[in-house]
Amino acid sequence: MIIAVKRTSKKRVIIKVISVIAVIAMFVAYYSHMSDKFAQEEKQKELVQLENSKKIKEQQRKAKLEKLIYREVESAVDLVGQLNVRNVKIVSNRILIVCDPDTNIDALVVRYGTLALVKRTIDDIKIAIDLEYIVESKFNDE
Repeated sequence: MIIAVKRTSKKRVIIKVISVIAVIAMFVAYYSHMSDKFAQEEKQKELVQLENSKKIKEQQRKAKLEKLIYREVESAVDLVGQLNVRNVKIVSNRILIVCDPDTNIDALVVRYGTLALVKRTIDDIKIAIDLEYIVESKFNDE
């Protein structure tokens, strides 16, 4: 039987050590790259969630304002009397109500005071109610 004894040469040991170090370096580089990539993806997800939550809050705010304005218009029309109202419009922070000329608008004037501008003509009565102050006060209360 022939037994061969191999000696470990310095070159082989150096090559093995260098290759192990290279593999470890590649693993560390890959790990750091992937952790950065995952961190960046998490930041993107957080930004998207933040934007979505802002959009949802804005939509809820708009719906709340719309409901508030609708209720205010409804109460103004009820004060005047629905049968006497010809037309209702919302133009640039004002409710414009056009009524018959013989309409009693005292209740409306008492409720809104100086916020209600009244113009009487032979054909009709035009009432402009400032929404800005009303919405500000009621929106902050709710």
